[in-house]
Amino acid sequence: MATLYTQADKNIRLTWVYITGFLVFVIGVGYVFAGAMQNSLILYIAVAFSVGMSFVSYWWSDKIVLAMSSAKELTHDNGPEIYHIVENLCITAGLPVPKIYTIEDSAPNAFATGRDPKHGVICLTTGIITKLEKKELEGVIAHELSHIGNRDILLSTVIVVLVGFVTLLADWFRNWAFFGRRGSDREGGGQLQLILMIAAIVLSILAPIAAVLMQMAISRKREFLADASGALLTRYPEGLASALEKISADQEPLEVANRATAHLYIANPFKGKKVSSLFMTHPPIEDRVNALRNISV
Repeated sequence: MATLYTQADKNIRLTWVYITGFLVFVIGVGYVFAGAMQNSLILYIAVAFSVGMSFVSYWWSDKIVLAMSSAKELTHDNGPEIYHIVENLCITAGLPVPKIYTIEDSAPNAFATGRDPKHGVICLTTGIITKLEKKELEGVIAHELSHIGNRDILLSTVIVVLVGFVTLLADWFRNWAFFGRRGSDREGGGQLQLILMIAAIVLSILAPIAAVLMQMAISRKREFLADASGALLTRYPEGLASALEKISADQEPLEVANRATAHLYIANPFKGKKVSSLFMTHPPIEDRVNALRNISV
């Protein structure tokens, strides 16, 4: 039987495999587009744009998300029980106590954000606070603390930028191929140039889809890792497993959620909307619960 440690190690290895493959894919796409256009300047412009967007996302994403969610800060004075749960788990995890926020919504859900452990944020809906038992709530909070400790916010920012980079390149290439190439067409490009042009046209259509699929795959692996790491903190996997079942069974949609923030939550905030597993930001709840109940402390 797998242990919490082997489960976490397995998910870390798989995540890095996905990231390495993603980076190789991005470099390959850039190479093909640059070769087809016979101009590498476009790559430098795209990289500079991506770095700029990454900087903005990294430093201000937590404030943007909290504002979008209409979250209000919870302190020791107005929420001592929740504060003590977070504080005790942080002591166990060796993490600084993050800022705690709540969302006035009866749908049970939670998310973590913040650029690093020193600037971590945990946000809980009022629904999850009232509907879960203490052991279940501890499991959820431990899961979110694991996202902070595992630097998942930084990782997700990098992945989002890479996906945007691929999409941007694809859009630029299509515009150039169909509108700008006539005025700058070069004759005698050779067989390699023709091959690169055909490959680039195909990639301009398929690459953004493939990039999103890779992003979703990495996101699912990080959820498995946060489940295992969170159970390691509480030493009680059943608490998180039971919480996930209750969250899944509750059919009330989260009103403040949107597509830009959905991937942050511990469970899909859009109830009743079925999508292909390939495009899911979270693994199926049944798979997560089974994984938690098949590992030993």
